[in-house]
Amino acid sequence: MREKEMIRFYARRIYRNMFTFLKWGIVSVAAGLIVGAFSTLFAFCLLQVTDIRTKYPGLILFLPLAGVFIVFLYGIFHYKNDKGTNLVLSAIHAETEIPFKMAPLIFISTIVTHLFGGSAGREGAALQLGGSIGNQLGRWLRFNEQDKRILVMCGMSAAFSAIFGTPVAAAIFAMEVVSVGVMYYAALVPCVFASLVASKFASNMGIHPSAFSIADIPDFHLLPSVKIIVLAVFCAALSVLFCIMLHSLGDFYRARLKNPYIRIVVSSCIIIMLTALFQTTDYMGAGVSVIARAIQGEARPEAFLLKIIFTALTLEAGFKGGEIVPSFFVGATFGCLFGQIAGISPGLCASVGMVSVFCGVTNCPVSSILIAFELFGYEGVPYFLIAVSVSYLMSGYYGLYHDQTIVYSKYKAEYINRKTKE
Repeated sequence: MREKEMIRFYARRIYRNMFTFLKWGIVSVAAGLIVGAFSTLFAFCLLQVTDIRTKYPGLILFLPLAGVFIVFLYGIFHYKNDKGTNLVLSAIHAETEIPFKMAPLIFISTIVTHLFGGSAGREGAALQLGGSIGNQLGRWLRFNEQDKRILVMCGMSAAFSAIFGTPVAAAIFAMEVVSVGVMYYAALVPCVFASLVASKFASNMGIHPSAFSIADIPDFHLLPSVKIIVLAVFCAALSVLFCIMLHSLGDFYRARLKNPYIRIVVSSCIIIMLTALFQTTDYMGAGVSVIARAIQGEARPEAFLLKIIFTALTLEAGFKGGEIVPSFFVGATFGCLFGQIAGISPGLCASVGMVSVFCGVTNCPVSSILIAFELFGYEGVPYFLIAVSVSYLMSGYYGLYHDQTIVYSKYKAEYINRKTKE
């Protein structure tokens, strides 16, 4: 009798596991296709508007009108208190609900921001787009709250993967960014499947992943390792500065310029004046071309600081986009400068700077390492490992997303459960 009960027990367990696998296998593939399709369209539109802006840099003069349009658009949809990516993280914590209207709003407003020269990235918008679509799929499928949160992460992975072309990092990032120190392993299969499907869909539609080649990587010895450690410490400080600048300017704007129309027009005018003053278009849009030049060993010494200023003026005024590629820009240009001064490969330092600043602002060391592998290959692995670990430790509890939770301390085996600093 006992043997029959044991057989039934294990049979039920096998059935349950198979059912769960089939359920998430089917749902995550569907989510990867749907989110991948929307994200591919989004990436294609961004490429088109970037080409138009490059040909007609004078479009930046219409940035105030673009800002007014974005504020008006969010107003007519009664979505004035936009929390951006924070809303997606909050939804995974089951604190808020993601409205489906977030998807078309972030799509249109990010395209407008890039067309008229705002300094913003694309992955932050992709996380919001994917999270919104994933949440809506959960509603349509009548999933419970726990499964709906997994679908939100699934959508985030798919969108990040399709737009940036790093499916491995994208799969892990959605699980890692929500709660620092805790991985949502229940979402592993859905995020992996959705990420790979979305990446393949995007590449088949002509959206090819970014890949960079580092010209000179020194052998792994003590002296270059010490220099990389110093660079990582500087990048950690830079990531803290980046977060403080964004949050402080946002607080200042909300305290002194409470009218969103005035706020976005004033910031637009400042961006136009600074662009005219420095006589460059490098700080418009995401700045991928500047990142590529930095990895080749060419960067203006002031570029990293100006990108922080332009990005803060853009995003905190009410324009839409992401902070991730700007953090890459800041890290790459600073790293290149450091390499030139310290006498170590500027290309290596630019790539190390990219992932170090990214790690510092997102508190995601595993994703940072995986991004380094997917973008730069494996030749510089020891340097990436050193830099990311040092940046993670030295950046403290600052972060881009104030709804990100630090579950376990960075310094002790201690449960702290606190929000990131602003």
